[in-house]
Amino acid sequence: MSGRIAYTFGLEGPAVTVDTACSSSLVALHLAAQALRSGECTLALAGGATVMARPNTFVEFSRQRGLSADGRCRAFGSGADGTGWSEGVGLLLVERLSDARRLGHRVLAVVRGSAVNQDGASNGLTAPNGPSQERVIRQALSVAGLRADEVDAVEAHGTGTRLGDPIEAQALLATYGQDRAGEPLWLGSLKSNIGHSQAAAGVGGIIKMIQAMHHGSLPRTLHAEEPSPLVDWSSGAVSLLSDAVEWPETGRPRRAGVSSFGISGTNAHVILEQAPAEATEETDGPVGTAPDELPVVWPLSAHSTEGLRGQAARLLTYLSRRPGLPARRLGQGLTTSRATLAQRAVITATDREGLLGGLAALARGEDASALTTGEAPADDQGSVFLFTGQGSQRVGMGRELYASFPVFAAAFDAVAAELEPLLGRSLGEVVFASEGDAVGGLLDGTGWAQPGLFAVEVALFRLVESFGVVPVAVAGHSVGELAAAHVAGVLSLSDAARLVAARGRLMQAARAGGAMVAVEATEDEVLEELRQWTGRLTVAAVNGPRSVVVSGDADAAEALADQWRDRGRRVRRLRVSHAFHSPHMDGVLAEFSLVAAGVEFREPRVELVAFDGGGRVSVERLRSPEYWVRHVREAVRFLDVVEEFRGRGVSRFVELGPEGVLSAMVREVVPQAVAVPVLRRGRGEAGALVEALARVQVAGEKVDWSPLLGDGAGRPDLDLPTYAFQRRRHWLDVPRPAADAKALGLETTGHPLLGAAVELPDEKGLLFTSSLSLATHPGWPTTTSSATSSSPPPRSSNWRCWQVPGSARTPWRNCSSARRCRSRPPEAWRYRCRSADRTRRAGVPCPSTPAPRTPHWAPLDPSRRRHPRGFP
Repeated sequence: MSGRIAYTFGLEGPAVTVDTACSSSLVALHLAAQALRSGECTLALAGGATVMARPNTFVEFSRQRGLSADGRCRAFGSGADGTGWSEGVGLLLVERLSDARRLGHRVLAVVRGSAVNQDGASNGLTAPNGPSQERVIRQALSVAGLRADEVDAVEAHGTGTRLGDPIEAQALLATYGQDRAGEPLWLGSLKSNIGHSQAAAGVGGIIKMIQAMHHGSLPRTLHAEEPSPLVDWSSGAVSLLSDAVEWPETGRPRRAGVSSFGISGTNAHVILEQAPAEATEETDGPVGTAPDELPVVWPLSAHSTEGLRGQAARLLTYLSRRPGLPARRLGQGLTTSRATLAQRAVITATDREGLLGGLAALARGEDASALTTGEAPADDQGSVFLFTGQGSQRVGMGRELYASFPVFAAAFDAVAAELEPLLGRSLGEVVFASEGDAVGGLLDGTGWAQPGLFAVEVALFRLVESFGVVPVAVAGHSVGELAAAHVAGVLSLSDAARLVAARGRLMQAARAGGAMVAVEATEDEVLEELRQWTGRLTVAAVNGPRSVVVSGDADAAEALADQWRDRGRRVRRLRVSHAFHSPHMDGVLAEFSLVAAGVEFREPRVELVAFDGGGRVSVERLRSPEYWVRHVREAVRFLDVVEEFRGRGVSRFVELGPEGVLSAMVREVVPQAVAVPVLRRGRGEAGALVEALARVQVAGEKVDWSPLLGDGAGRPDLDLPTYAFQRRRHWLDVPRPAADAKALGLETTGHPLLGAAVELPDEKGLLFTSSLSLATHPGWPTTTSSATSSSPPPRSSNWRCWQVPGSARTPWRNCSSARRCRSRPPEAWRYRCRSADRTRRAGVPCPSTPAPRTPHWAPLDPSRRRHPRGFP
């Protein structure tokens, strides 16, 4: 079992399955602690599990008279009469204390010492051995370096048997009970609460004592008000926890021993110590390296929408008790100590009030501006990064991110360092200029727009990558494809910078007098229309099913635009200085070819998806200079790129650029896609980035929020609320089968209430027998509210009724024989039941009649065998 678990989760180090019966989980903890001390592993899982799939243990202990009559374990109590079995599973995460402190892991308790031994050939396989138990306790105290009086309590094995309890109690009296000057050793057992969970019993005791240390209270042992008279309690200072006892601070750590003795004869004893004091979460220092003005995120997740709302409600209660907890500190705890499940929500705001408002809206199942929700797909295909082309540039793009995120600033500076010798001026000075500044106006020119976009998009990629979001593939639009090629590994930064600078400079120097027009039409419609403009206009881009860009001579482009406007189509002239991707670029291709020939093209590390007139571009073509030369001249086929990803089932796209241009194009092709632009015009850049990351996380991406929240290294984990489980019943509801009258040799009537009929030979009547209950007739009332309604008869009661002809006016005496009465159909019968005191009489109509009255049931006197007279 341990090997399969290690294989499933990729765990390394010792993987050991322990079977020492009831002491298994404590033995596993002992071995885990030894493996950590010896350096065999740095983190360990230890615990136990018991599932009683067969009744063998019940049968064997029943034969030995070792089972409690009512299933309750009266550990060390005078009424102890045997054990009661249960099932369970428990796991402990164990780490060296120094490692836990260094990594900021919250320490619940310290394993001060542990010991394991074996009874050997003693007085029987199932009988405990007192001397062995004493030895294992003394050995654990020696390993822990403690005296017996330095341990406050013991969570005992305590099965509640008349054989085992006295032996264990005497061992505790002989060890912990001696030489105690102050408080006695407090003795308890979890088995009185949940029963004997066998291999999981020890780990259950560990968890119980950790919680007792945390709350400062030792819970009482149930069903043990009177200590066992079979134990000589006067021989040592040991007291049974017949009531809960406060566990106060005494100036030293609280300590407790946990015992477990297996039926195999293997004994184990662990000594726990209270965790060292930690700095309080409200007052300890700065929370990380992220600037305080940046947004804060609180990510939550669950298996269902109900669970997600429950998580939010629990977190609201948690925060109401901790008003001083920093919002960014809570974000750290939520991102580092919680699993990311399918149903997801991310709450984003710059202040605590906004975060609490989004959390409250989530708990109520409402929408809020600070709240982003979604569901991760089961077959997630990953995210695709899209790089925007020319036309999306704007003055000041990336300036806020440059000031807030060192990763963005470092990446931008690296690109600028390669470009500035080729441009002759500081790239940052131009890109980060103020609105209306003459220097910023340079971005309107192609020679600066393309290098500026390239620098910002590469920096955006590095920034998003620092959040742990990596693409399965990349694609670009026009000059954006050069940025995609660089991050994919096809081009080094220096080579990509050379191509981008030359491309922008040469395209700026191309033949003037051109224009580009976006038309709402299909590619086939546009190609048909362009026949009259051969040599002057061409298709420059196919962005969507009905979104085509035409490029060429300005007068021809304007004339074409007027024609489409007259047809009621939307037409927009693009803000460009030249007719890119058209014959206007032919004059610069030769010079650009010389630059491309001096560039080294490499094997891509990330898939780069590109299309041209020949279809999907292969890796070999991507690595050829000719492709990038023709890339300036030929049409951009972005629609084909999106169709390629749609065919693969990819539905999550992240657009890297100053605007959300490509995201709108994607949604036109794939309406259900999650297409998220990282930046938007008119929005704060940090807020837009965080919102974009939140949207991709709730759509299935894994996001590392430490660049925003700080890493929190060396900080203890918060004691956050546990998962809001949605309780569901899993037992099968098997309907109770109705009684089979035929199997009893009776004749059925086919009536819903009267199951069988027997002719009375002397009274010329019928005796009806049936079993009525709420299980078989759930429609009957359960309380009596008037003289005309009453509770249904008790389950399995016998009721004796006589048959009367269908009309209420026909008295019983008109029925000449039982056979004649039985000839009437059941729906025409009326029934009469009589009580023993002869005072309660009411007609009982057949329930199948149109308007039945509520019946009034009354039992008949079984001694009265004659039918009643004078029926109405």
